[in-house]
Amino acid sequence: MQLVQATRDALLKPLSTVVGIVERRHTLPILANILLRKNGSDVSFLATDLEVQITTNAGFGVGEDNAATTVAARKLLDILKALPDFGDVRLGLDSGKLTIQSGKSRFQLQTLDAADFPVLNLPEQWDVSLSMPQRTLKHLFNTVHFAMAQQDIRYYLNGMLLVFEPGLVRTVTTDGHRLAHNATAIDGVQERHDIIVPRKTVLEMQRLLGDTDELVNIDVSSRQIRFRFGDVELVSKLVEGKFPDFARVIPSNYTRHFDVSREVLQGSLQRAAILTTDKLRGVRLQLSQNQLKISASNAEQEEAVEELDIDYEHESLDVGFNVSYLLDVLASIKDETVRWSVQPDANASVLMTLPEQEDFKYVVMPMRI
Repeated sequence: MQLVQATRDALLKPLSTVVGIVERRHTLPILANILLRKNGSDVSFLATDLEVQITTNAGFGVGEDNAATTVAARKLLDILKALPDFGDVRLGLDSGKLTIQSGKSRFQLQTLDAADFPVLNLPEQWDVSLSMPQRTLKHLFNTVHFAMAQQDIRYYLNGMLLVFEPGLVRTVTTDGHRLAHNATAIDGVQERHDIIVPRKTVLEMQRLLGDTDELVNIDVSSRQIRFRFGDVELVSKLVEGKFPDFARVIPSNYTRHFDVSREVLQGSLQRAAILTTDKLRGVRLQLSQNQLKISASNAEQEEAVEELDIDYEHESLDVGFNVSYLLDVLASIKDETVRWSVQPDANASVLMTLPEQEDFKYVVMPMRI
């Protein structure tokens, strides 16, 4: 039975959309597969790892009949990528195998029963439903994602806090050494809801969202979140646990500030980082009258020194940082100017903000060098 006929690129688009969450190592063999469903001309591709589920649709089904099967996602993707980019590709079901034909090339892949494919059950009712432009949500994710923890035993840090409150949505991440916060105005929220979105879901959404004004619809329940945009639907389980109180972490009483060019600071830190040690990645920042001195050294007694002219007329300060924590934030924002707020205490955290984005806040703890 023929299922699909389309160009190679038309087939690659939906397959590439869903295949990103397919784990290379899995406990269930069927999780290496995608679920391919055909209802007349409508074809859907679905992948899941039991925590995240992505579905996308296309209109290149052949015939009026319905069918469903599952096939190895990465094998199918690799075959399609390797095929020449001319003529149509035909997918069909034959004796329990998926056939792929293009020109004089023919492949057969084993399938597993679609009835055995694990699909997430959606709630009957969502607690929050709202919409926002894709570029707005992508910006909220891009400006905080780097501060998420990775494989921390405090599992609630391995994700991003999403706060929905009347008139506002916030994104917050922290790994215990730094914290990133951003927010934007939004309509459609009646009461506050705090949820933790898993790290993998955040990264997938960053990959899938476009820099467009097309809307993404967001639905939230106590256990799941659903994003729908274009032909894509992503459903994710939420992380259980209580996220740290970010409001207590963000300083509100700092009175010593200075502005610096993001590109100039980024370049200076990148050059100084060359001579840091792989383990510590430590750089020293020394503030004095109208000057910021950045220095780094290593066990071979090599040294890097960068000096920047700034508008600063407060007490001198000598403080150390993990240079990666500073470079991460500078790579994720696009503003020309970064504002630093400090205290005359080498053990106090530093607050980085953007003069033109008052909701963005980045708090980083110092380190001993």
